[in-house]
Amino acid sequence: MDCLFNILYKCGKARTGQLTTTHGTIMTPAFMPVATQASIKTLTTEEVKTIGYQMILTNTYHLYLRPGIDIVQNLGGIHNFMNWGGPILTDSGGFQAFSLKKHNLVTDKGITFKSHIDGSLHFFTPEKVVAFQEQLGVNFMMCLDQCISSNDTLMNIKEAMDRTHLWALRSRAAQSSRNQILFGIIQGGVSKRLREQSVRYITDLEFPGYAIGGLAVGESKAQMHDIVKLVSSLLPTDKPRYLMGVGSPEDLVKSVGTGIDLFDCVLPTRVARNGALFTRLGRIDITLKRFKNSEIPIDKMCSCFSCTNFSPAYLHHLFKAKEILGLRLATIHNLHFYQKLMEEMRSHIAANTFGDFAADFLENYKPAHEPSRLAQKSMQISRGNHRQAR
Repeated sequence: MDCLFNILYKCGKARTGQLTTTHGTIMTPAFMPVATQASIKTLTTEEVKTIGYQMILTNTYHLYLRPGIDIVQNLGGIHNFMNWGGPILTDSGGFQAFSLKKHNLVTDKGITFKSHIDGSLHFFTPEKVVAFQEQLGVNFMMCLDQCISSNDTLMNIKEAMDRTHLWALRSRAAQSSRNQILFGIIQGGVSKRLREQSVRYITDLEFPGYAIGGLAVGESKAQMHDIVKLVSSLLPTDKPRYLMGVGSPEDLVKSVGTGIDLFDCVLPTRVARNGALFTRLGRIDITLKRFKNSEIPIDKMCSCFSCTNFSPAYLHHLFKAKEILGLRLATIHNLHFYQKLMEEMRSHIAANTFGDFAADFLENYKPAHEPSRLAQKSMQISRGNHRQAR
């Protein structure tokens, strides 16, 4: 199926558009909450819809292991299974070959891996992964790719890129469904030369959409933004661009400025469960003592259900008392923050004021401490549990 993508407005490189599917239209740029196992942790799909989200992401690898692709298909497909009427994109499982690499063997034929649930052996090929996603009935499918750390050797990064290209060719040939959209994935680490090669190869295959993979895997923010800017400038202007697994607020603003249309990341929901709440000035930790008696809103601009109904003191209490409601309210707040940020960017692009908005946002927003972020990322990768779902 050709991807029905219409660009409505441009402001510099930033653009806003409409991405049409059989399950509705997505206004871009858009952020997708991650429903790894057909569930956005702590929330119902109706709550996610109420916040304003148009599209979500699920994970082929996890659904294959549990409950099983056949079960989802027999129950009416992924939309019916999880009661989500809007568009759905699935990650292919290629990232799990990286995040669980201690238990996997990757060759040109495919990926042999041990289940993280029971240790059983399984084998993914590009053809199988396309078939799995077709069975799930998702709107957007991803080719199987090989993700690799940006800090790996140039030889290994090139080998993974070449394998990703081979698998993209096989994935394209394997697609049988005409109403699902298959994205090709650009790899190449932080090497500009390899990224340029990857763009040429993948775009020559004429996919209806393109994804930038292999970032947020150990490189610095500066390196990541340089690669996003480069790749975005080389991709076709009439096709949607998806930046995989990247999603701190400052990353979203900077990447939209380069022309990226779609994003996903576990960050807003994952940190919410640890008591971290996003504001226009940066993240705050609601578990800190200073919020114990606070009635002052953490973000006066926030109109989410959590902020309009409960005080910071109450959220602080919930986390200290280990009440599940605290996790839910924090998740609602963070997803609301992200959704409003995307809406605001779309509005400023349409008004031709995105540049001023981005400059103001980035001047006031305090990102996570870079050395601490990289250290935590390195620890997650070494443990094999780094972003099991993008």
